[in-house]
Amino acid sequence: MIATLDTRTATGDIPTTRAGEEGGATTAMAAGAVGVAPRSGGTGSTEPFARRRQWVALGLLVSAQFVVMLDTSIVNVALPSIQADLRLSPTGTTWVVNAYVLAFGGLLLLSGRAADLFGRRRMFVAGSVLFTAGTLLAAFSANQGPLVAGRIVQGIGAAALSPAAMSLLLVTFPGQQRAKAMSIWGVASALGGATGVMVGGLLVGSFGWSSVFFVTVPISVAAVVLARTVLAEGAHGARRRFDWHGSATITGAVTALVHGAMGIPDHGWTSPAVLASLAASVALLVVFVIVERRTAEPLVPLDLFRSRILSTGVAVAVLGGAARASAFVLVALYLQQAFAMAPRQAGLAMVPTSLTGIAVSLTLLPRIVRTLGPQHTLVIGLVVLAGGHLWLANASLEGGYLISVLPGLLLIATGVALSFTPTTMVIASSVPETHAGLASGLAGSATQVGAALGTAAFTAIGLSAGGPHGGTLASAGFSAAFTAAAVVALTTAVLGSTIARARH
Repeated sequence: MIATLDTRTATGDIPTTRAGEEGGATTAMAAGAVGVAPRSGGTGSTEPFARRRQWVALGLLVSAQFVVMLDTSIVNVALPSIQADLRLSPTGTTWVVNAYVLAFGGLLLLSGRAADLFGRRRMFVAGSVLFTAGTLLAAFSANQGPLVAGRIVQGIGAAALSPAAMSLLLVTFPGQQRAKAMSIWGVASALGGATGVMVGGLLVGSFGWSSVFFVTVPISVAAVVLARTVLAEGAHGARRRFDWHGSATITGAVTALVHGAMGIPDHGWTSPAVLASLAASVALLVVFVIVERRTAEPLVPLDLFRSRILSTGVAVAVLGGAARASAFVLVALYLQQAFAMAPRQAGLAMVPTSLTGIAVSLTLLPRIVRTLGPQHTLVIGLVVLAGGHLWLANASLEGGYLISVLPGLLLIATGVALSFTPTTMVIASSVPETHAGLASGLAGSATQVGAALGTAAFTAIGLSAGGPHGGTLASAGFSAAFTAAAVVALTTAVLGSTIARARH
């Protein structure tokens, strides 16, 4: 990705290495990125071979993101059956989801940096093994304890797997190839979510809820088997003392923040439990900064944040994650509570969103990134996302799904596709290659924190504006929630535009 920060490509000022300047090193770089030694018979025989192995590596890496997104959506579909079969309380059912979210969001930053220090392929394989073990534990669970434990192990595995996969992708595909590779990464995210929604109900109805866990096992096992064949370990940091104090404090800070945010819709902003979690998060974050300043070998070198692009990019990831993730939660509630759709109908009504996201990521996103760069692309995406929120905020229920909902869904899907991946590209472009895992972890952790905060905040705003309705949102509540999300998306677009001006 970026050994030299002042060397830019024509595709949105993404940094690249000096390999291309050293006579024939481009082929060596492409081959080495996927664990292929360059052949001595000339570049004519090497390039096709290295290119094929490179794209096989891409398929392996994006499959990891597909599994992570598939697991999230497919388990949500199976929750009613899990609750009924295991006789879970509402709190127990919530923890089937929250256990995964807390482990995943809390460990992303730590795992991303660990991939830089100890090897990205090593973390990729370890994450795949842990994810598979957690999946099997959850699938064979007969009561709440093992199921929640399995979800925690799944979350830990996903936290190791996702940033390692993204950092490998970033260093494997430099320059102009990166836009296309990252767009395929975005497609994997959308396809995983869509497949989970569509297939989850069929599997549960035909084979029971355990089947939604078993479906990811073959992909995870294949990742473990193929990783050593098509992925290189890659350069990683010199062996040194690991910053356990920094790791513990930042993991605790993120976990406490996400936990507090998830409690806001049920307990309110002023709940003692929520306030305690948020206060603990702030305190741990302060301790983390103090520790990192005093540590000779910090987990997160704070000097990196002197880069305006990195610090602003992380803020854009948090706020953009809030506007994006909340959209799908609010729409799901909107369809079921305002339009009185059954869960299966609501799931089918969301399918156009996934299909649009896939189409935009494959066709439109790479072209816009090549033409305008990721900085301007993410601004456009956030404006389109805000347009989708505003459409839903002002649509009349009398218009029905085709008029009141579908146009807003299509705008939201387009905005998500155009803003999510470019935000990650901006963050990754602002750090050296040796910190690619840290950049991936930062992007993922910031997005997860934003998603938790945004979903909690906008749901709370909707409940407050709509009045008491037994925990459901009234029409006025949905309008207020969507409007608030639009304001955040537009504010994030303005913030993102400062990155574009800085690049220019």
